[in-house]
Amino acid sequence: MFTPRRLIIAATAFAMLSGCAQTPYDVQSQAPSEGSGMSKTAKYGALGALAGAVAGAAINHDNRGKGALIGAAVAGAASAGYGYYVDKQEAELRRSMEGTGVQVQRDGDNINLIMPGSITFATDSADIASNFYNPLNNLATSFKQYDQNNIEIVGHTDSTGSHQYNMTLSQRRAQSVANYLMAQGVNGARVSSRGMGPDQPAASNANEAGRSQNRRVEVKLTPIPGAQVSQQ
Repeated sequence: MFTPRRLIIAATAFAMLSGCAQTPYDVQSQAPSEGSGMSKTAKYGALGALAGAVAGAAINHDNRGKGALIGAAVAGAASAGYGYYVDKQEAELRRSMEGTGVQVQRDGDNINLIMPGSITFATDSADIASNFYNPLNNLATSFKQYDQNNIEIVGHTDSTGSHQYNMTLSQRRAQSVANYLMAQGVNGARVSSRGMGPDQPAASNANEAGRSQNRRVEVKLTPIPGAQVSQQ
C-alpha cells in the first residue's frame, strides 16, 4: 500500500517524466549554464508537483495520499505549462537576436536581455543608434507574440561624470527604448523603465573595457501574475 510519502515521490517523478516528453528543445538549445539533461519544463513540472502534493496532502485530511496526487497533478501541469511557454520564448529570442550583439540569459521563469552600449546609443546621447533599430524591431515582434511577460527596461552607465547626470542619462535611455517598443505596438501596460546610472556595474570601471560593459541597457522579462498562458 502506498503511503502519502511514496505517493508524493511517485507524483513528482511522473511530472518530471511528462515535462521531458513535452519540451520541444534539447539541452543544446538552452543557455550555456544548463549542464544537465533535464529540460527546464521538466524541472518546473517536478517542483510544482512537489509543492502541489504537499499542499494537497495538507488540505485533504481524510485521505492525504489522494490529496497529494491531486495536488501534484494540478500544480505540476501548471508549472510545466509555463516552463514550456518560456522555453519557446527563449528559443525564439535567441534566434532573432543572433548576430546582433544582444545577450539572452535565462534565470528560472525570467529572461534577461543585455544590450551593450556599442549598439544602443552614442556617447552622452539618449537617441537610439541606427544599428539598434533592427534588434528592437525583432524584440517588438517577439513581445507581441509572447504577451505573458512584464517588460522592465533598465538603463546603466559607467561611473564617468557625476552620479546625478548618469542617473538621468540612464533613465532617458531606458525610456527611449520603452517608447520605441510601445510605438511598434507593444502593450504599454506591460512596459516599465528605470535608470540605475553607475550603481549596478557589470565590470570594473577602472579601465575602458570594463566601462564599456557597464554602458548597457537590460530588458527583464518576468511572468505577469495570474496570467493564463496559452500554448504558442
